Amino acid sequence: MTRPERTDLSDVPADDAVRGAATTHWQPPVARSRLGVYAALGATAGAVPLPWVPDALARRIRGALVHDIATRHGLTLTRDARAVFAEPSGPDGPRGLLAQTLRFLGAKVAIRAVTRLAPLNILWPARSAMQTYVLGHLFDRYIEVARLERGPRVEVEEARLVRLAIDSALVRAVTVTAEAGRASTATDDDRDTVTALVDSLLGAAAGIPERLLLRIDAAFDDLLLHAHG
Repeated sequence: MTRPERTDLSDVPADDAVRGAATTHWQPPVARSRLGVYAALGATAGAVPLPWVPDALARRIRGALVHDIATRHGLTLTRDARAVFAEPSGPDGPRGLLAQTLRFLGAKVAIRAVTRLAPLNILWPARSAMQTYVLGHLFDRYIEVARLERGPRVEVEEARLVRLAIDSALVRAVTVTAEAGRASTATDDDRDTVTALVDSLLGAAAGIPERLLLRIDAAFDDLLLHAHG
């Protein structure tokens, strides 16, 4: 498998996103609760208020996560492949102490700009948790439904392709269209108008993560399709 150019994964037209039934109904063999534990650990790492410690902890957590998923599929990761997935800043991101410190401070400044909407100590761990969960979810999805390689080892070039698709899917999720899940309807609704309205608002808020994940899945599938093509 040849190494894709970064532009191959960022310049794909959003209208070509995958909207098939596989995106809507696919369920991962790795339990969501298991991914949730890793995401919670990722949030803990993101809460450490030091420049280099969060990246070091996140690297361990992300590496353990992809190893866990790979072994559950009967696969192994080379050391370099694991490093590609584990690096929090991306497959070609900074690893030196100074680079990690600059990245940490830059991200803190960026997040501080939106602290009027939420406290900084909530946004930073939430960001780490989301990135960790999406890494596990999409890597599991790739192995289950999109992997073309048939060897038992995930090599570094394959890992780089998947990692670029994962990172790009997070960015492009806001521009793709994915099929929505079936809306449930009550057969005997005895609620008053206010109760029905409040229930609808709370239900819509609770469905945000699911809808976002569907869009991320669609973006990821489309990016892989064009990368392989």
